[in-house]
Order: sequence, then structure tokens, then C-alpha cells
Amino acid sequence: MAPPLLTLKDIRLTFGGDPLLAGAALDVREGDRVALVGRNGSGKSTLLKIAAGLVEPDGGERTLRGGVSMRYLEQEPSFEGYRTIDEAVRSGLNDTDDHAFIGHVMEDLGLDPARAPVGLSGGEGRRVALARALAPRPDILLLDEPTNHLDLGVIEWLEDHLRSARAALVLISHDRMFLTRVTTRTVWLDRGETRSLDKGFGAFEDWRDETYEQEERDAHKLDRQIVREEHWLTYGVTARRKRNVRRLGELQGLRQKRATLRRPQGAVTMAAAEAEGSGKRVIETKGLTFSYAERPIVEDLSIRIDRGDRIGIAGPNGAGKTTLVKLMTGQIEPQSGEVVHGTRLELTTLDQQREGLTEGVRLVDAVTGGRGDMVSVGGEQRHAMSYLKDFLFRPEQARQPVSALSGGERGRLALAIALARPSNVLILDEPTNDLDLETLDVLEEALDAYQGTVILVSHDRDFLDRIVTSTLVPVPEEGEGRWREYPGGYSDMKRQRAGQPAEDEAAQKTAPAAPRVQTRTAKLSFKEQHALDTLPDTIASLEAEIEALQAELADPALFTAKPDRFAAASKRLDAAQGELSGAEDQWLELEEKREALAS
Repeated sequence: MAPPLLTLKDIRLTFGGDPLLAGAALDVREGDRVALVGRNGSGKSTLLKIAAGLVEPDGGERTLRGGVSMRYLEQEPSFEGYRTIDEAVRSGLNDTDDHAFIGHVMEDLGLDPARAPVGLSGGEGRRVALARALAPRPDILLLDEPTNHLDLGVIEWLEDHLRSARAALVLISHDRMFLTRVTTRTVWLDRGETRSLDKGFGAFEDWRDETYEQEERDAHKLDRQIVREEHWLTYGVTARRKRNVRRLGELQGLRQKRATLRRPQGAVTMAAAEAEGSGKRVIETKGLTFSYAERPIVEDLSIRIDRGDRIGIAGPNGAGKTTLVKLMTGQIEPQSGEVVHGTRLELTTLDQQREGLTEGVRLVDAVTGGRGDMVSVGGEQRHAMSYLKDFLFRPEQARQPVSALSGGERGRLALAIALARPSNVLILDEPTNDLDLETLDVLEEALDAYQGTVILVSHDRDFLDRIVTSTLVPVPEEGEGRWREYPGGYSDMKRQRAGQPAEDEAAQKTAPAAPRVQTRTAKLSFKEQHALDTLPDTIASLEAEIEALQAELADPALFTAKPDRFAAASKRLDAAQGELSGAEDQWLELEEKREALAS
């Protein structure tokens, strides 16, 4: 087997006294399409920069196979010093590169090669950076949030291009559908260390949840082992005669292990504060029409949004999605037609640019409006520090300015401010920007529990599929400025536009199973209580036997002098270790049951 194109081994890096990377690893082989995933702040971008040779770690090894070419797409690309987009894209190329291919890439990405690369929008800058990364057809592509600011058509083009590219890929993205469609391996950066899964991102979330559940079981098992050792040292026969120094040492070791056990980062706690319900009709447009500089943005749109509807608005950049929302909510007056609002509307808006956040304002003042340390959340008073903690902000961050926050932290702060306001209509413009996967999950759960109406603008196809009940998109084939509403999420809309029916969710769902009635006895059975009382002695006996067998097998002369005894002792050691594991598991299960019955 050929050696990897790129290898990172035992990478260590510390920022501000805390280890960001603590033995992280990554190997990239020919044909790999790797999803690099992890919480915001876990070090994904830093690890990718180390892979690109742009950041020097405190320790570890980086090996790039000789002759391997690499391109890195950063989150914030710079085109300073280039006169044209063409010059920026072709920088670093040589005469052997396929310049015709480069021209096709710029054309596919809708770029004007002669345009100066100044004053570009976020989406335009991202497309220029992508063209520059793809241009030389490198052996390795390292892509940090390649879909940021891209519209859906370009994202789908990029998916197709990367699936057919010869380059090995390492991708960081918060776009679940993009990762699912492109990747074949997953590397999870968690608490400074990496775990690898030989499956694409589609299998990651189940694997992550199983890993966390196993860690919780292991932690609980360790807790119960400590309880058992403390019980044995206090009440055991040997303990009453003389303190067992070895068992005391083992107990201290267990306590030390428990103290240093690293738990997963806490989860965001998120819920939307709700006002009194609105009337049945929320927003209705009749012949809504609006143009910019004679370019139709909305043409003769008539739709009705009722209480509890979840409307997704999707479309390419520049289609007028945000303008349409402003027309619906009365922030912009239509040039013709009308917008009718229902009764008792309480609107809360999360804007795409997070304009409600002021750079120099402290986080605590941002959530309280500068009115002390208390924030009203759904009409209830809460301390701002406690509320910020729900969104994973550390106590010391509460007094920091907004300017010190990362993109993901800004997204969480904007959500904290918006969701604290009582509402019955939520207007969310690109709420998923820069949010990590776990925070997206919690936001979905909060919106699922929200009883009001949601109007959602998003490029995140998976998020749209999970949240909305209908999708509003531009239909240029029917005329400029024309929009149409399709039932279902983004994928349903695509199927309908392709001439296929939307999935009938009702037909997909089976009748709910009858609730399972659980009965439990008021106490352990006699047999269970006897086992709980006697298992500690059984475990102690097995531990002593294992220790004796290990000591016997450690004699190097045993195998030569007594091969039969060596074989028997080895066999018994394996069996005793299995019996010990089973006895420990049985004792822990009975302890858990006893605790549950006592609660």
C-alpha cells in the first residue's frame, strides 16, 4: 500500500494555558474525502492550518509525501495585490497546468475574469477563492467552510465537482447535506483528540451519540467502582483487621482517574420565549410587487401564512429573499399590491448580518439592553450570566466586548437575544451561519417546540428539510420576480420542480405504537438483593486470583519448565477476567436498579 499523501501524528498545541490539541492525528490517502468535524472552538481550523503548513504546533509530526501538491481554502480569503480576478485565480500556477480547465471553472462559478477583486460580496469572494484552490488540480484540497456565503446552485455544482475530482479532500463544513453527499471518511476532533470513522458524515451523528453514551456508561461504572471500593474498605473483613494498603492505593487511583476524566462540552440550552397566540391569519400578500432599478424582485405574489406555518425561503444570492421578508413584515412598502397582517402579532427578527450586535458592547449588556445584570426571558427575570451559560458562554466572557467573539459565538449570542423576546412570529434570516452541528440540533428542537409561526431564510438544505412545512422559491422560467410556494422542505421542492410528487409524510408514518406500560417492584427481589450483597466478595476473590495468575505467568521460566501449567494458567486468566467483567457489570446494574427504586 502506498504511504499516505499527508500525515499528522500526535499534534499538540496550547492556547492561553489550555490544550487545544492534545495528540490529534490525521492521515490523508489517495481518493480520501474526509469530513473533519467537531464543536466550534474545538480546533478544526487550526488543525487544517497545521495540515497546510501554515501553523507550527507545539509538538508532533507533519509529513507530506514528496511531490504532492496541496491547496488550502481559508475562511477569510484575501486578494490584496491582484489587479483582476483572473490574476488572483491563476496565481501560483505554472505552464504545465491546464489553463483551459481554469477558464471553465471560472465560467461555472459565474466569475468575470476581468473584474477587479475589490468590493466583492461574501459569496463572490468565496467563489474566487474556490476557483483559486481548484485551478491547479492539486493532489490534496484542504477546504475550510467552502459553502459559506454560496447560494444553493453553486453548492450543488461544488458537490458534483468534488465527487468527480481526483484530489484527496479534507472538508470542514456545517452543511450536513454537503458533507453527507461528498465525504467517505470522518475524523472527529473532540476535546483535543481525534477519532476516525471509515464512513462518510452520514454515519457520524449516530456514531457520536453512541460514543457519548458509552463514555457516560464508563463514567458511571467508574463512579460505582469507587463506591464499591469505599464500601469494601469501610466494611470488608480485611479492612476491619488491617487496612489494605494496595486497595487504598487503587481507590486513590480510581479517584484520580475520575477527577481527570474529560466530559463532553456542555450542550446549548435553547428555547424561544412565546407571546400570546396570534390570530389564525398571520401574513397575507395580494399582488405584491417590488422592483429595484427596474429589476423585478417580487412580481404579483399572493400567498397566505397562517398561525403555526413554517415557511422556508430559498434561492440564489441576489434573488431578493431578504427583501421579500422585509416586504412581508412591513419594513419596506410594496410598489403595488398589499400586505395584510393578522391580529396580535409579536414579531422577533434575527437578521443575516447580525446587525443587532454592536462591536464594543459587552455580552452582558447585549442581552440585557444595558439595563443591569438581569434579562427578561419570556417575561421571567433571569440573571444574564445564567442565561449566557445556556448558550455555552463562559462567565469570564460576559464582560468581554462583542468584537472578541468568533463567528459561531456571534451566532449563539444573536440567537440568545432574539429568543429571549416573547414572540408568536419568528423571522430567521440565515440563522445557521457559523453554528456547529450540535447547536443546530438544539435550534431545531427549539423551533420544533415553538408554537408560533416561523419564516426562515436559509441556504442550509438539511435544516430546511427538517424545519419547514412549505418552501418559497423564485421561478425565473415563469418570469423575472416570480415566486412559487411548494409544500414540504427543500428536497420536496426539488422533486416537484423536477416533475416528481412530494413525499407524502403521512403515508410514510406508521401508526404510533401504544405506550409501553412499565411496572417495577417496590424493592429488589430476594435473589437480586443476595447477589448485590455477595458480588463484592466475588469480585474481590476474582481480582486476587487474577493478580496471582498474572504474577505466575510473569515467570519467564514457566513456559519452558511447565508448558502445561502455563497453558492452563493462561486459559484460566482469560476466563477469570471475563468473569470479573461480568460480575462488575451485574453489580453495577443492580446498584442502578436499587438507586432507581429508592428515588
